[in-house]
Amino acid sequence: MSINLIRDISDTSSFWGASWVFGCFPDVHIICDAPIGCYNLLGVAVTDYTDALPHMANLTPTSIREEDVINGTAQALKRTIDDLRRLGHLEGKHLLVVSTAESEMISADHKKYLASLEPEARFFWSQSLEQDEWLGRDRALRFAWEEYGRPFAADIKPQPKRVNIIGPSLGCFNAPADLHELKRLITGIGGEINLVYPYEAGLAATPDLASAAVNVVLYREFGEPLAQELGQPYLFAPFGVLGTTRFLQELGELLGTPQEQISTFINQEKRQTLQAVWDLWRGPQGDWFSAVDCAIVAGRSYVEGLRSFLGEELGMKIVWSSGRPRREGEPDNIEIRKRLHARAPAFVFGSINEKIYLAEANAKASFMIPATFPGPVVRRTFGTPFMGYAGAAYLMQELINRFYETVFNYLPVETVKQDGPPGSPGAPTSAASSDSGARTMAWTDEATTRLDTALKDMPYLARISASRTLRLAAEQAARAHNLTEVTLDVVEATLAVNG
Repeated sequence: MSINLIRDISDTSSFWGASWVFGCFPDVHIICDAPIGCYNLLGVAVTDYTDALPHMANLTPTSIREEDVINGTAQALKRTIDDLRRLGHLEGKHLLVVSTAESEMISADHKKYLASLEPEARFFWSQSLEQDEWLGRDRALRFAWEEYGRPFAADIKPQPKRVNIIGPSLGCFNAPADLHELKRLITGIGGEINLVYPYEAGLAATPDLASAAVNVVLYREFGEPLAQELGQPYLFAPFGVLGTTRFLQELGELLGTPQEQISTFINQEKRQTLQAVWDLWRGPQGDWFSAVDCAIVAGRSYVEGLRSFLGEELGMKIVWSSGRPRREGEPDNIEIRKRLHARAPAFVFGSINEKIYLAEANAKASFMIPATFPGPVVRRTFGTPFMGYAGAAYLMQELINRFYETVFNYLPVETVKQDGPPGSPGAPTSAASSDSGARTMAWTDEATTRLDTALKDMPYLARISASRTLRLAAEQAARAHNLTEVTLDVVEATLAVNG
């Protein structure tokens, strides 16, 4: 009997996703029906490592005890509400109770009981045991609209030029920077930001979602169902130069922006934000893009956006990708680990999982660029966008810097012992600096063919310096055995040591 071991699960539960949505609202206090340990992980550790927040100030656990598991968590819920009321934490706040995996396992559905304690409070069954964070975020957004928005929005009419941005919330990779760029693009062609929901909105403002003429959904992973509920045209946030230009044209048309105004803004962006992209593309670095390969593991938005920009616009080879949520045919975490161990591309966009896999394989030739959570990686500034024109410039700059760093990792350097300066007795020298390494020697045809085959399996940038390093090492080994030429056996032994 074979067991399918799930390793390094990439998606959290729907409870976490829902809590990260509700936690954005400053006029909400969340009670999570959970043991203290589960609260600590979501409310403190994860948000600190990802959003750089010390803790979620509006999240409190019921702190389920052993007797609560036997007798039910109703009394634990009442204790928590009484304590919050006594401390004044519920003043001016909407109370929202969210189930967790632990409370769902004992069927602690508090909807009716909560109504008797706090008629204005709401209970959200998170389905933590059944759904991932993306479904949890989607259901939380729709729940907020259905409970706090739609019933109060009947008289609200869409206003021309107003745009909602739907989706940015806690625990979303790079949200501040990508949101900042999206705002800049929308206002650049004459749009007016209505609500950034839920990231910069209160729960009380939810009915105002109905006053926007257009909705822009920041992520493809979640947010689209709410945009569909609102009944107005919607677009997804763009990636790349060509993708962003199409987005601006479509958004401008929906907003009724004159074509001349749209063209003026795009041309201005070409002279300013995109100047770096053009300069880097015309420089010597531009030749590298078609010569290197990469893999992508990220949220669905970033997988599709990076594939479009890097693969279609820059001509990089995308050897494989896997999104969250994962689609049929995409590698899971176990398969991703196997692929990175077998042959790591020059660049891997991913999370801490992929970084660990590369470290396990000692993949010196590869460079990991954070593109998703789990972290630890902090993205709180506006200067690291992946989306829009600014995102194209930032990504290109980062890739060029990684190109240089990858090459540097393979430069032959002279190592220095602490007990003496370079050249002193006992101090090691690099292969490149030794006298014997400076002289070339003959190679058999078999040895040359074997080395060429080994180099073809390496990423392009690594191949440049690895060729020289391996040749020098093989020739030194041949001299050490008093050979007059490099043979196949010498190359095999060199590859075994330096491969």
